[in-house]
Amino acid sequence: MTAFTSMRRNALGALTILAGATLCTLSAHAQGHSVSGDQRATAQQVSERGIPLSELAPNAPDSYTVKRGDTLWGISGMYLKRPWRWPELWGMNLKAIPNPHLIFPGQTLYLDKDGAHARLSTTRPGSTEPETVRVSPRTRTESLGDTALPTLKPHLIEPFLVEPLVVDAALLQQAPRIVATTEERVLMASGDRAYVRSQQGSELKAELGEQRQFRVFRDAVALKHPATGEILGYEAQYLGRAELVRGEGFEDVPNGRGGYTVEYVPATVDLTATKEEIRAGDRLLPTPPRAFTTYTPRAPQFEVDARVVSIYGSSAVAFAAQNQVVAISVGTQDGVEPGHVLSLLSRDSRVKDGTDGKGVTIKLPNEDNGTAMVFRTFDRVSYALLLEIRNGVRVGDRLVNPK
Repeated sequence: MTAFTSMRRNALGALTILAGATLCTLSAHAQGHSVSGDQRATAQQVSERGIPLSELAPNAPDSYTVKRGDTLWGISGMYLKRPWRWPELWGMNLKAIPNPHLIFPGQTLYLDKDGAHARLSTTRPGSTEPETVRVSPRTRTESLGDTALPTLKPHLIEPFLVEPLVVDAALLQQAPRIVATTEERVLMASGDRAYVRSQQGSELKAELGEQRQFRVFRDAVALKHPATGEILGYEAQYLGRAELVRGEGFEDVPNGRGGYTVEYVPATVDLTATKEEIRAGDRLLPTPPRAFTTYTPRAPQFEVDARVVSIYGSSAVAFAAQNQVVAISVGTQDGVEPGHVLSLLSRDSRVKDGTDGKGVTIKLPNEDNGTAMVFRTFDRVSYALLLEIRNGVRVGDRLVNPK
């Protein structure tokens, strides 16, 4: 057989690689992502008739070949006036695109206009054959999670998937703490060795199967609702990563009188990466397993009225810019999920009316200031990426359902 690799996607979205005489079926990893009942119902309804032509973006192309570097958000915005309506873009052809994560570089999307409605398909209008995508020969099996199109540019949010941590204040206080370093240094950086002591009854062990990778945090700062002052959680400051080298324990130490004294010996860690200088008293928390993450951009199916709580990593900065991350005052308890898109409204502004000589203070209307997408959630707080904004975003600005 001539060595070749072809990728053919059937109606179920499965992907198979033929490499020489080796048949490697890709794991349908991306199909494991949950799609809500509301999303599926919306997509099913739209897939029956498409969307009105008036909902298409003015310059929506008749066909487009997906390239590396593209994102679901970008493609959705290419075809729709409102990119957060991705479930409707997906629903344009539910049979061809059963899962919004199964969009791949090399695939060609076709816009099929029929009367007053339009659908998006991976099959050329008038053809019944599924598309075949040619790729370079390879013999290894790949996960769909490695090739599926991401929703957002990965570099914009990947650091924040592990960096910000909203915790109960007590949790951080109970975590193992750095107590000393080699050469009695006050500040530590990547490559330094440090010594760590855990709480009694939860000692760090370097045995097979035990946790070896940790993140280093400092001071849990209260996140308060800008309007009510209520504490929504505590944000721990991310400092870096550490690897456990030796566990803590006890050793018999000669006491100089012919006997031995049992003394405690802390655990040993190597600092493998640092974002800021680390010092004694900083805390260690286990590094979570790395997961494949992608999000379906969509509007929440319930009413949201949230506030910007903080600008992540910029306590001294008054305004957040596009592609920055903000903490907002809603979380999983409110039904918020990764992928939810919200509209930003400028914070209430008041000015004095000096035109009539009375100087009466009046409230200006809230102005639409762009969109943000939630990508990480905690109980009562979430982190959102500022996608498209017109003016700087401040603490206290509102986030509501997109229109």
